[in-house]
Amino acid sequence: MDFFMLIGFVYILYLFVYLVILTIADCDLQLAWMERFGHSIDRLKGKVVWITGASSGIGRALAIKLAEHGCKLVLSARNRDELLRVREICLEAGKNSGLDASDVLVLKMDMLEYSKHQACLDKVLDHFGKLDILMNNAGRSQRAAWETIETAVDRQVFEINVFSVIALSRIALKHFLEQGSGHLAVTSSIAGVVGVPFSGSYTGSKFAIHGFFESLRTERMANPELKVSLLCPGPVFTNFLSQSFTSKDGELYGQDTSPTDNRMTAERCAHLFGVALANNLDEAWMAPFPILPIAYLFSYFPNIARGVAFLMGTKKFQKLRDSKESIENQNAASSSDNTTQEAEKMK
Repeated sequence: MDFFMLIGFVYILYLFVYLVILTIADCDLQLAWMERFGHSIDRLKGKVVWITGASSGIGRALAIKLAEHGCKLVLSARNRDELLRVREICLEAGKNSGLDASDVLVLKMDMLEYSKHQACLDKVLDHFGKLDILMNNAGRSQRAAWETIETAVDRQVFEINVFSVIALSRIALKHFLEQGSGHLAVTSSIAGVVGVPFSGSYTGSKFAIHGFFESLRTERMANPELKVSLLCPGPVFTNFLSQSFTSKDGELYGQDTSPTDNRMTAERCAHLFGVALANNLDEAWMAPFPILPIAYLFSYFPNIARGVAFLMGTKKFQKLRDSKESIENQNAASSSDNTTQEAEKMK
C-alpha cells in the first residue's frame, strides 16, 4: 500500500467512524468529546452568569443546572412570579455547592426595552461586582408558510431574536473589555445552520445572529479572554411552540409539544449548554437523531443535501422538526376560509 492509498484509507475510515458516532450521539463530535474528556461544568463554580429568558424552557433548565454546579445567577424575563419560582428551585439545587440567597438575583426585564439594558447591567454589577457570562437565551420561534408571512411579523421576530440580543450584548461587551475578560453566549438553533421549512422569519433571525457574532469573534480573535459561543439546539421539549409566531401579526401558534415527539429534554440540552460554556466552545450543536446528520449533510455537502431534501419532500422535513404536519393543516384551514370568503363575495 503506497502513501496515497494509505491516506485515502485513513480518510474513509475517519468518515465511517464519524457517521457511526453521529447515529448514536445527540450532539456534535467536539461537544461529545468535551463532555467526556473536557472540563466539567464545575469549572464555572463562582462565575456570575446572567441568563435572559430564564423563566421557562432551556433558560430555566440551564439556571437550575448551573446552580447545581455553584454558579451565581442573574435570572431575567418579563414574568417576575415565574422567575421567583425558578430562583427557589435554583437555591434548593445549589445547596450542596454552597449557594445562598444572595447568589441568585431576580431581575425582571423586557428585552425590547432597549433603553433599560444599561440600567439592568448596572444592577447586576451593583449586586455582584462583576459579570462573567451573558447567556442570551430570550427569543421566540415561528411556524408559518414562507409566502404568507406578514412583514410586521418579520420585524417582530428580528426585534426579539436579533436586535434586542445585539443591543444587550454590545453593552455587556463594553463591560467585558473594561473588565479584561468575559463570555458572550447565545441560544441560536439548528435553524441558524440549516434553512428549515415553515419558519422563514425565525430561520432568518438565527442566520443573522450567526453573522453578527461570527463578525465579533473575528474582530476580537486577538483577545483570548473574550469568548463567544453560539449554541444550536434542535427540537427540545419546552413550551416554546405554543408561544411561537405565525404568519399573522399578533397571532400565536398555540399548539403544545407531545410527549411522543422526537425531541431532546430541556434538562439534557441545559447540561450540554453547560459543557459548552465550561469548555469555551465557539459553536455547539445538539439534537436527536437524525437531525444532526442532516445538519452536517447540509453544511458540508449542500448539493447532495438539496437532492435528498427534494426526494424527502417538505412533509417529512416538517415531521423531523415537529413530529407532525401541523403547518399543512393550518394552510388547508386557511385555504378553506379563503374559499368561503370568495363565495360570500360572489353572492
